[in-house]
Amino acid sequence: MRLSAPTTLVFIISLALAVFAVLPLLGVVVPHVGISSFMILVIAYVVLAAGVLLRKL
Repeated sequence: MRLSAPTTLVFIISLALAVFAVLPLLGVVVPHVGISSFMILVIAYVVLAAGVLLRKL
């Protein structure tokens, strides 16, 4: 299995999701999204992992 670096777009999307998930822990009030911060972090990690595992993503 060959791994590749994620594209800049995939990395920025993953980073934005991770920051959005951590904001409530820092005391920043975010509108109710209907999904927990943990699930947003999991989605961010899956996006980043997909960017590493899939060559053209």
